[in-house]
Amino acid sequence: MTSKTSRATTLLSTLPKNIPASFLRQITDDFSPQRELGKGAFGTVYKGIVEDGEVIAVKKLGENSPVANEKTFNNEVGNLMAAEHENIVKLVGFCHESQKKVVQHNGRYIIVDIAEIILCYEYLPKGSLEMYLFAESNRFDWDTRFKIVKGICKGLHFLHKEMDQPVVHMDLKPENILLDYNMVPKIADFGLSRLFGEEQTRMNTQNVVGSLGYMAPEYLYRGEISTQSDIYSLGLLIIQISIGEKNIPDNEDKCGRKFIEKVQQNWTDHHITSKYRSFGADRLRQIKTCVEIGLQCVYFERKNRPSIADIILKLDGKHSV
Repeated sequence: MTSKTSRATTLLSTLPKNIPASFLRQITDDFSPQRELGKGAFGTVYKGIVEDGEVIAVKKLGENSPVANEKTFNNEVGNLMAAEHENIVKLVGFCHESQKKVVQHNGRYIIVDIAEIILCYEYLPKGSLEMYLFAESNRFDWDTRFKIVKGICKGLHFLHKEMDQPVVHMDLKPENILLDYNMVPKIADFGLSRLFGEEQTRMNTQNVVGSLGYMAPEYLYRGEISTQSDIYSLGLLIIQISIGEKNIPDNEDKCGRKFIEKVQQNWTDHHITSKYRSFGADRLRQIKTCVEIGLQCVYFERKNRPSIADIILKLDGKHSV
């Protein structure tokens, strides 16, 4: 018997990369609110039901996005279409169509070109990691959380080290990690991502846009972008997965420093051992390692943070960061 996953993969591979808007309206019931899967800063995601009941996720870019839709489109398609990895969400197609519409402006009717920009991804049925980290009722067990940490790190290693040119994600947070049927994590939402040129290790921007509580200090204050920007956000992500406590930022703490200081103060080796008395030596070592890595990733100075390769070695128990 063919598995559901392999059927879906076969079907998705037959779709054209440039998908007509009319087809996407049809499979989402004209972008019906009943088909809505989620809404974020960059747009709304809908469930698109294709033939035989197979599903794809259809993201219609919003008008009030923090980054211009053309820029988001170029980031996602340019940086994600080439990414083939178990821990990176698969972009299966896109739509970029312009149509002329008559609108009223200053008491007159004018004809304008309206761009319809839509991105299509593999559908990940378990939703975002955010749903499983903090509520006691559906929080994952430690083995699942450790597996998710390692999967996210492998996905980030692919972006930073294995692509032809490094990609910096720039928006790592629990909401942007999606889960498949087997709880395999996939990094999603590349709307802010940056592609580095050959030999390039850093770039600067004056347009600082990101998620409160996850922005690296050098990016927030100086507009510096590097792979270490992602490492900072990864650290906050690993800490939250490991301890099950939420980073709740505010406008005055865009780098999550209050949360970091609280973890440094409270999550000592003694606290971990006391909290998880029923755990054996291996699991205790894993939790301590994850908290330690997370705190090293959020060093204020960029040069003091570990690389993603060093992080993976330490998670595998082969190297000290």
